[in-house]
Amino acid sequence: MSSLLSHNKDQPRIRKTLSDSSPASSTTTKSLRHERLSRLGSSGSSDASNDKATNHAESYFLRRENRLSARKKAEEETANNDYKKMYEKALATNQRLKSRLETSKQELVVIQDQLQRAQKGRPGDCGSNMLETEKKESWSLKKRITDMEEQLKVKAELKTENQRLKDENGALIRVITKLSK
Repeated sequence: MSSLLSHNKDQPRIRKTLSDSSPASSTTTKSLRHERLSRLGSSGSSDASNDKATNHAESYFLRRENRLSARKKAEEETANNDYKKMYEKALATNQRLKSRLETSKQELVVIQDQLQRAQKGRPGDCGSNMLETEKKESWSLKKRITDMEEQLKVKAELKTENQRLKDENGALIRVITKLSK
């Protein structure tokens, strides 16, 4: 009997769980669990109470891992349901916007038809008077623009002439100062 206990003491028991074989469980969780189990297994005493404590600890960690994995699965399902709800909502919004766009297009066609009819049905005298006034206004504006462009050219010429005169004045002052010395 003592040989069995010493054999168990030398080799810590490692229990393989479902979460150990699944790829979803993280390696850090495994290493932490194995570290805890090895600490519990190598506590120093070799009586049956240690084995019970180890079994109790193993079952505690196993239940904890099961709860965590169940919680993760529930969160994933909730997230999937949320995505599904969001997709359905976006789909409904798209359908509503498409119908509004279609009605807007129809209204635009109707308004364009009304505008064309109104332009064709307008009396000639009123339209020609407006055309003449618009032509006069555009001609006067063009004339003002050309006048302003000419004024800008004259202004630029005056600026260059002014700068030339300033430079010449400065040169004359230097010559006078040299002569006075």
